[in-house]
Amino acid sequence: MSLIVKDLTKQYGEQLAVNHISFEAKKGQIVGFLGPNGAGKSTTMKIATCYLTPTSGTVEVCGYDVLASPLEVRKNVGYLPEHNPLYLDMYVHEYLHFIGSLHLLKGTQNEKRVKEVVELCGLEREQRKKIGALSKGYRQRVGLAQALIHEPPVLILDEPTSALDPNQIVEVRNVIKQISRERTVLFSSHILQEVKALCDRVVIINLGKIVKDSPLDELQGNEKEIKIMIEFAEKIETDMLKSLPSVIHIHQISDSKIIVSSSQDIRSEISKLALEKGWLIVGMSKEEISLENIFQDVTQSE
Repeated sequence: MSLIVKDLTKQYGEQLAVNHISFEAKKGQIVGFLGPNGAGKSTTMKIATCYLTPTSGTVEVCGYDVLASPLEVRKNVGYLPEHNPLYLDMYVHEYLHFIGSLHLLKGTQNEKRVKEVVELCGLEREQRKKIGALSKGYRQRVGLAQALIHEPPVLILDEPTSALDPNQIVEVRNVIKQISRERTVLFSSHILQEVKALCDRVVIINLGKIVKDSPLDELQGNEKEIKIMIEFAEKIETDMLKSLPSVIHIHQISDSKIIVSSSQDIRSEISKLALEKGWLIVGMSKEEISLENIFQDVTQSE
């Protein structure tokens, strides 16, 4: 595994920002790291990149422990923080050359890597501009380029598409897809559409604890509840629906519209009951379980 989080805890006074979490990510995977604000995502990422130290537990990057071998971890990880700090008065090419030198790239090797990441991140036309003159989308590309300059096997990207317009989001998404083929990517985002478009697996954290960890293609298929939206011509007595086999609960949206949650698809049973009772069904549909539904279900705080 390229990235291993083991029983990780981070405590600030009485507050447990991260509460004994464990997960792994391997080469070639883009793992979506999701959660509400304050859930512990950025704290975990900062520990994995040696910006914070854990209270207990640890993170390993390519076999190196963040506490025992922080310099080796830094060599093997590329990090794009949420707010993407850049030197706005530097030119793009100049900045990337400077970052390369910090990673001990020298001479022609450094120049070669700058050229490669400029091409990879689509910065050819912008490389002679000052970073402060770039759009938000191109600044994110510069942030990706600096994270890649030393060819790290692990990339940690904290909200890389935040505050971007739809065109910029597509551009940055394509760059991430391209660079992820030979790397492990931990990708944090509040834009669930981006997670669905990019990620192979989803880890959801809430109140410092992992509440879901599943391959994306299995996540929706593993849901046990089926939701059926029904609209009647008039108000009905829902007690009769509650008596149907497999019904888990009923949510009343309005006098005539309800959602039935059940352990199996019971649309035919509902139709038969409606016919017996003389209820006129205006519309009935089976709702697909979305990532948004799952996120809301597992992150609702008591």
